[in-house]
Amino acid sequence: MNSRAFVGGIAFAAGSLLSIFSAQAADLPPARAPAVVPPVAYAPPVYNWSGFYVGGNLGAGFANSSWSDFFTGAHDTFSKDGFIGGGQIGANWQINVLVLGIEGDFDWTGLKGSGHDSLANTINTNTQWTSTVTGRIGAAFDRLLVYGKGGVAFAHDNDSLNDTSGNTASASLTRTGWTAGAGLEYAFAPNWTAKIEYDYLGFGNQTVNLPTPAFPTYSTNASLNVQEVKAGINFKFGP
Repeated sequence: MNSRAFVGGIAFAAGSLLSIFSAQAADLPPARAPAVVPPVAYAPPVYNWSGFYVGGNLGAGFANSSWSDFFTGAHDTFSKDGFIGGGQIGANWQINVLVLGIEGDFDWTGLKGSGHDSLANTINTNTQWTSTVTGRIGAAFDRLLVYGKGGVAFAHDNDSLNDTSGNTASASLTRTGWTAGAGLEYAFAPNWTAKIEYDYLGFGNQTVNLPTPAFPTYSTNASLNVQEVKAGINFKFGP
């Protein structure tokens, strides 16, 4: 066999194979298009309430006082109200939706009241500040926190008596009591939150000695209960 015939045979065989493979490929089903992958939706991170914070608050206070003197029989009941303002510091610890915390606050108050007892003496009382140390427990709904709080409360009073003879006596005391409250807090920025809160402070009765020359045994049993409604803003440290 000469080389020209050999090359011709190879070409003929290759052409035959190409024809066979082309016919088989024509009979195959069309290739499937790749599955469409849906775009990944962006899920914003859930807010984390854990961390230390400091802040300030403003609001209004409403107080009820009742005075009674066992020896003279003098008594009076009156209300007092005014603006309050101060600050708070605390820390939160979040476990899933549960948020546990501790907080201390201090507020200057303008809760002043005056009246006349049953003997026509003038009595005056001024609650100058209140303070609380509380535990907090709440439920977090992402950036919204619903919470309750409770603990110990303090208040400072300046009291005075102007008797019917023109004599004056005064006394100053710091009260210790209890408090309970509830509030809503919202995280409007990564490290900033705003809140609105209601607190009740109960101090019960405490003896206030206000002796004067005309009433040397004047010793009143004075009660105090305070309600506070305040709005505040906090800065939280950390992420």
